[in-house]
Amino acid sequence: MPAVALVLVAGVIGTQLANGGGTFEPLRTADPCVARDVTAQSDGIEGLTERLVLLGIDGAACRLGVSREALTLDLGQGGDPTDAQVDALRAGLEAAVARMEDDGTLPPASELVDEALDSADLNGFLEAAIRALPDSIIDGALKTDDVLVRAIGDLDLRELLGNLDSQDALNDQLQPAIVDAVKDSLADRLRDLI
Repeated sequence: MPAVALVLVAGVIGTQLANGGGTFEPLRTADPCVARDVTAQSDGIEGLTERLVLLGIDGAACRLGVSREALTLDLGQGGDPTDAQVDALRAGLEAAVARMEDDGTLPPASELVDEALDSADLNGFLEAAIRALPDSIIDGALKTDDVLVRAIGDLDLRELLGNLDSQDALNDQLQPAIVDAVKDSLADRLRDLI
């Protein structure tokens, strides 16, 4: 039995060495300044904000000259974020909106209206009137990029970043806050439309 075990262990080690196991190098972190394809796991406003947050973090890390991972780890340590971090994240989120607008992945406002109205506190008559509007009128009056930039501007990023207790909490904090801000912004703009 010991001889069989020794032969098996030698076989595993030999296979690992033959396939490059002796020259292990850790993976390099990706350059946050290089555009990457980001796909969302969700649909609607949540999917939109998921992409927005991922691209925004890339933009913030690029502006700060650090990797995405280093920025996420730094913000996840807790404590007050620096002015540079807050400014970089806001600029990164706004740049993400511009990038999605440029590459055609930003949905028209009409695709987000039903979801925003479902969570809005509107009277039934006003909600029915908004839902009856043709998509062309909604898209003509509301530009998704304007709504997103307004929502980003309304976010208290310092407070959001100050409440982080782990690196995973960054997405967990930002996404719901942006979803709510987008829904509120859309609902406000729709009220103004009618």
